[in-house]
Amino acid sequence: MRPWHLTLARRKIVWAYIFLAIPIVFFAYIRIYPALFAFQMSLYDYNPLSAEQPYVGFENYEKLWSELGKRKSPTKAAFQNTINYVLLGVPVQLCLALAVALMLNEIRFLSTIYRILFFLPFVTSTIAIAWVFRMLYQPRFGLFNVVLQLLSLPQQPFLNSPQQALPSVLALVIWQGMGFAVIIFLAGLKQIPRTYYEAAEVDGASRWHTFRYITLPLLNPSIVYLLVLQTISFLRMFAPVVAMTEQGRGGPLDATTTVVLRVYREAFQSFNMGYASSLTVALFAMILGVTIIQLSVTSRRIN
Repeated sequence: MRPWHLTLARRKIVWAYIFLAIPIVFFAYIRIYPALFAFQMSLYDYNPLSAEQPYVGFENYEKLWSELGKRKSPTKAAFQNTINYVLLGVPVQLCLALAVALMLNEIRFLSTIYRILFFLPFVTSTIAIAWVFRMLYQPRFGLFNVVLQLLSLPQQPFLNSPQQALPSVLALVIWQGMGFAVIIFLAGLKQIPRTYYEAAEVDGASRWHTFRYITLPLLNPSIVYLLVLQTISFLRMFAPVVAMTEQGRGGPLDATTTVVLRVYREAFQSFNMGYASSLTVALFAMILGVTIIQLSVTSRRIN
């Protein structure tokens, strides 16, 4: 058989690869190429306002390592805050979303309306929500402080306090992203056969044992998916911090700044593209490492 005389089945395979190659090339151009270019820029003292871009090797990475070793520095604060966002935000968000999904899975009347209400913040503009929360956190006339005053409790500085600013921003991010996790958990709950619960009820299993030995193990694919996706989302946090802090600086005293915000300020305010690229590469390595660890630890085959 001549090579250009293909059977119908082989022609389908060839055309499938051709059509798949189009999005792969597009993905490589908008994702892989910029990543490689960022690594290349990190090896130069890259400044778009300068005609010369001298090669500096790994000096930008040495500067990054030096900043991380200092007791206090904006870069160290950015990495510490980013890690805190992940460690605090992801578990709280997933636990709340799972609790809400379990309750929504039990109701039948107006269930669609409730799901839309929980999902609505996720598709709403982050900047708009951040500005609303910023007004709610305002001292004296902000709603939260007005309620505290009505309850005869002391008013709180919230975004003006280095101790309270990060949890205040985190509350917004958890609330806005929770709707997406709720929908994913609901989809996972709908895939669990009812016969498992009926058998557990016949055996006299309690609600806790049913949840522990049936619901939770069978939700493992949804949990792994959300754990990885939401961790990446928290590691890349940017818009809420810019919108909720004074002049988008990640204050007060760098209490809310993130690595992505630090990259933005170095690249587009200080025009230090080389150092900003080294921060980008470090963040990429962090995301890749965390993702691999999470997949290896949490993933397992369900028999």
